Amino acid sequence: MNQHKRLNILKRLREKNPQPTTELLYTTSFELLIAVLLSAKTNDVRINKVTSNLYSVANTPDTLLALGVDGIKKYIKTIGLYNRKAENIIKTCRRLLELHSACVPEDRLALQALPGVGRKTANVVLNIAFGWPTIAVDTHIYRVCNRTNFASGKNVTLVEKKLLKVVPNEFRVNCQHWLLFFGRYTCIARRPRCYECIIHDLCEFKEKVCKH
Repeated sequence: MNQHKRLNILKRLREKNPQPTTELLYTTSFELLIAVLLSAKTNDVRINKVTSNLYSVANTPDTLLALGVDGIKKYIKTIGLYNRKAENIIKTCRRLLELHSACVPEDRLALQALPGVGRKTANVVLNIAFGWPTIAVDTHIYRVCNRTNFASGKNVTLVEKKLLKVVPNEFRVNCQHWLLFFGRYTCIARRPRCYECIIHDLCEFKEKVCKH
């Protein structure tokens, strides 16, 4: 795909949603971090239900730590990988208290040193909580970038590198959400809604899907 097409795609996505933001519900950077930790292999709707109950009881490193692993499990047992996630939350809370004065660090290496936090989670937190021009490539964004040929790559790391190279600075902060929502609601996995797609004429997917 050439850069002229990419720019037009980004402009259309921006026009449709000028100020995109996460669908995860949170009030602090710490609540966001925990929500993102919980969201692996789970949709945002389910995470919001879980965190709504959890945060009404504990929503800081010290109060979550006081719940303990078993206490946290009671609130998150309806989501996937809840055993491991509960353990990582406790370890993360302990590290935040010991090393960062209970604050979420605005630092990639410090974030990725937290249990359960990989590059994608760090990118999400840096982008949403601190406004960094990062792009967290999840399964939706990976699919969209390869299917449309916007930024193709054999793995999420390569797609991220390509995106950071081809997305101009003015679009960088919001690009993550535009591509995510586009993949979540239009360019879906099994049967993309090409018939209602706002970039239908720019997309290089050869097997476009008709409504009927």
